[in-house]
Amino acid sequence: MIDAAGGWRPDPGSGITIREVAANGLTFEVAEAGQGDHLALCLHGFPELNFAWRYQMPLLAAKGYRVWAPNQRGYGATSRPARVSDYSADRIVADAAALFDASGARTLTLIAHDWGGAIAWMFAINRVRPIERLVVMNLPHPMCFAAALRHWPQRRRSWYIAFFQLPWLPERMMLARDAAAIRRAFHAMAVDKRRFPADVLDVYARNAQRPGAMTAMINWYRAAARHRDRLTLSHGGRVAVPVLIIWGEQDKALGLETLDGTELYVPDLTVRRLPGVSHWVQQEAPEAVNTILAEWLPDA
Repeated sequence: MIDAAGGWRPDPGSGITIREVAANGLTFEVAEAGQGDHLALCLHGFPELNFAWRYQMPLLAAKGYRVWAPNQRGYGATSRPARVSDYSADRIVADAAALFDASGARTLTLIAHDWGGAIAWMFAINRVRPIERLVVMNLPHPMCFAAALRHWPQRRRSWYIAFFQLPWLPERMMLARDAAAIRRAFHAMAVDKRRFPADVLDVYARNAQRPGAMTAMINWYRAAARHRDRLTLSHGGRVAVPVLIIWGEQDKALGLETLDGTELYVPDLTVRRLPGVSHWVQQEAPEAVNTILAEWLPDA
């Protein structure tokens, strides 16, 4: 599961391979499955990797999609720019566009979780490239999230964003005791902890321990606070394509109220809530998530 450098190495029987892709001036470590002209681009969150999509990639490939799950900038063996400003919203959205361009595919479906969901929302709202459909897991529409942050319950849940603005201390805390905080982020938050055994936690911990990786990962949050003016949402925040939201209801980081008002921005909206499932929805409940995806996504 992990190579000598700490990277994910998929089971050969999974149909998933790892390749390098040059895009937007960086080199991305991309997990790939399937083939064809319709790209399903799967975007992970913090502190995840493309490994988070291991259960969904074979399903999507079987439905006829070419599936790319990149390690996003700063993660895994993907390029790790040094400046906080390198992780601003305009840069990370441009990465997704450049990956689609590099794929040579003709059509695009975005499937995303957590920070990847933020990218996907911004991409779809600003219509950076034409997309067929959008799937977002446990990350609210940006305007709904902003509204929720005006109230104490979500502010309390999002305390760590303020902590991550500090220099060096967050990195030291997250990596202390063999990256115990990284392991705890998954295992402690999960409802079904059997989905996060030691070997799975090792994948995330080893990658966070790569030189410079933890700083790069936290720089996404620093850039969001310091360079928020670099990307403005257009079209009144409206999304013009069908959207599926899959939401684990036992999310300790994002309250259910962050979904309120989504229908104001998404005319063609489907929401599937999974009770008893945590923030790590596609890893903790892959059978339920895959059933929903199989029913909602057309064959490519």
